[in-house]
Amino acid sequence: MDLRHLAARAQTRRTFLKNSGLSLGALALGSLLEREGWAGPSKAGAGPGSPGSERPMAPRKPHFAPRAKSVIYLHMSGAPPTLDLFDYKPKLVELNMQPCPDSLLKGQRFAFIKGVPKMLGTPYKFAQHGKSGAWVSETLPHMAGIVDDLCIIRSMNTDQFNHAPAELFLYTGSSRAGNASMGSWLTYGLGSENQDLPGFVVLISGGTDPTGGKGLWSSGFLPSVYQGVQCRTAGEPILYLNNPAGMSRESRRSSLDALQKLNGLEARDLGDPETVTRIQQYELAYRMQIAVPEVMDIAKEPEHIRQAYGAQPGQATFANNCLLARRLVEQGVRYVQLYDWGWDIHGTGPGDDLMTAFPRKCKEVDQAAAALVKDLKQRGLLDETLVVWGGEFGRTPMNEARGGSTFLGRDHHPHNFCLWMAGGGVKPGLVWGETDELGYGVVKDKVSIRDLQATILHQMGMDPYRLSYRYQGLGQRLIGPSEEAVVQKSLLL
Repeated sequence: MDLRHLAARAQTRRTFLKNSGLSLGALALGSLLEREGWAGPSKAGAGPGSPGSERPMAPRKPHFAPRAKSVIYLHMSGAPPTLDLFDYKPKLVELNMQPCPDSLLKGQRFAFIKGVPKMLGTPYKFAQHGKSGAWVSETLPHMAGIVDDLCIIRSMNTDQFNHAPAELFLYTGSSRAGNASMGSWLTYGLGSENQDLPGFVVLISGGTDPTGGKGLWSSGFLPSVYQGVQCRTAGEPILYLNNPAGMSRESRRSSLDALQKLNGLEARDLGDPETVTRIQQYELAYRMQIAVPEVMDIAKEPEHIRQAYGAQPGQATFANNCLLARRLVEQGVRYVQLYDWGWDIHGTGPGDDLMTAFPRKCKEVDQAAAALVKDLKQRGLLDETLVVWGGEFGRTPMNEARGGSTFLGRDHHPHNFCLWMAGGGVKPGLVWGETDELGYGVVKDKVSIRDLQATILHQMGMDPYRLSYRYQGLGQRLIGPSEEAVVQKSLLL
């Protein structure tokens, strides 16, 4: 059997669809050249031990000395109204329920607002806190107590104003599905410190997946070993991880040994990096059968720690997930992503309004997020763990009043929003950026999504301009193909 027949026999549907963009002839040529060492996935961005190696998740040296070893990203899916959280606007309160000026509407596009809306000043009281004097709403009393540990950015902006594209853009660098997520990029570049746990873990609360779906933790064009692993706080931590009925751990080990030999022969003969990925995933799953239940058992935490977070074992809550995030980074997990759904405060009814749903969501996350920062700090882990909190875009300073609704709510707004970071080498007690007196647009120190991505990679010791992967003839990067991304060094120690 010649090389073409061997390559055709080894093709999986995934690799066929990925590589057949030009022609079947190009596919065959690529397979032949790869066997001779002339073609194949680029390893330039990752350094030693990259995807084609026998240990793709082995720890690797960063481009330069990092300030952070791990990331915990707390995403409020649906985009919280930060004008009611961190960006106090007395002028907007003064103009509450007055017609919106034409200057804010001309040439603008909104998701749901029609006609001339009314301005909406926050119904909540604000006060200044800490040495930084940061303004924080009464809805976040616990976060208000840690403002001197936070770097609050009030000048974030994006170019997406619908949820799924905005979340995809934030985490994969593209508003369309198919690109690699931030956690995948970091594990691709740095590997994992714990070979018994996934390098990239995803935890969900709020009753459903984020609007952007599972593409938010996809490995995209990167080898699938770098994909995020979703864990659950109720029931089995990872679905289908346990042995089926009638199979012992010893028999599972024997079957994996046989599979490893077969896959090893295929990898040797055909050089497909996905075969190496398959071997690693089988082995990781076997090790996780012991390691995952141990690290996911928050009942082993002291009662006072669980109370500090508001965590209750066995529930799929944001509080439980925050405590789990701390346990995971303690064990060397590189990137932990929390998604909490339910922040789409449009005001169409009591389920998504500013007076009922919004304070309930604040209460669900406030204590746990603050407890996470304090817990990491008292354990000496905050300096090496970068914590990020925020949504995918902002909300309008106008009341949406969709369909004549009398409930208060805000429409999607890409021009500005807030997020905060803590630990990992960012400046504590810093309030960065300004918006205009109505909270409509950024007037000072604008920070883009590309800037945020570049800054996170930089703090992990990765050069965002060098971290790349060869795909479709281009050196793909999280920050996109241009040089517009800027590491925000003013935010860093």
